[in-house]
Amino acid sequence: MSVDAETGPGNRGSRILGDLSGARDVGIAVTSTIVFLAIIVFAIVNSAGWPEVRHAFFDRRIFGDSFPEVARAFLLNVRIFCIAEVVILVVALGIAVLRGLPGPVLFPFRLLAVAYTDLFRGIPTILVIYILGFGAPALQLSGVPRSPFFWGVTALVLVYSAYVAEVYRAGIESVHPSQEAAARSLGLSRAKTLRFVIVPQAVRRVIPPLLNDFIGLQKDSALVALIGPIEAFRQSQIDVAATFNYTPYMATALLFVLLTIPLARLTDWLVARDRRRQSAGVAR
Repeated sequence: MSVDAETGPGNRGSRILGDLSGARDVGIAVTSTIVFLAIIVFAIVNSAGWPEVRHAFFDRRIFGDSFPEVARAFLLNVRIFCIAEVVILVVALGIAVLRGLPGPVLFPFRLLAVAYTDLFRGIPTILVIYILGFGAPALQLSGVPRSPFFWGVTALVLVYSAYVAEVYRAGIESVHPSQEAAARSLGLSRAKTLRFVIVPQAVRRVIPPLLNDFIGLQKDSALVALIGPIEAFRQSQIDVAATFNYTPYMATALLFVLLTIPLARLTDWLVARDRRRQSAGVAR
């Protein structure tokens, strides 16, 4: 059966029209989204309570006065995030490896790993911060730090290590058993197989979900303020109490968004790159 030269899939005009049709669909979608958002904004700014809300949350003068102080305090959030992230990556990987160790002799280690992940995934982060932040220093044990910063970071590490360990475990289990069998047939020990074959592949596969967890960690760093450290959220509370205005909260929210968006876009880019690699592998 012959293909019409004017409408066939190989026709250049057909390809151009197809591209134009796709661009038109995108344009309609973007336009409708803009119109929808414009309607929402119009409804908000014309509501009866908007003047009071604008004064309470979007005061330019108070924003300009509070933003430098909140930004300086936000450096503590960044410090908490960076320290906790490094420790979590190491601790969580160790827990995931322990949970996957075979043999009845190592059953106690697997049991401890399971108990750890179940416990700290079940307790809300805010409760862990309160328990450690107020309970551990109250013991007055010799050599035990009493710094709220230390216990806040420790609480985040304990909680997020449980979540990240499960992400690591999923990555390790996604590696085909033939990879381990091939490595063992070459004479590698169980430890070397994990180190050089399984773990590198698993880590590459779980980078996007790891970044999603660390976006949550970056936001939860604000919870450390509940036990004393003056980070961005605590500083905004101080400014709100001094001015009786909620604009400092908006300054804090802006800083968190400016840090979160690049991480989210990096996650999307890594997911897209991984899909392209998998598609290329299937095509070959």
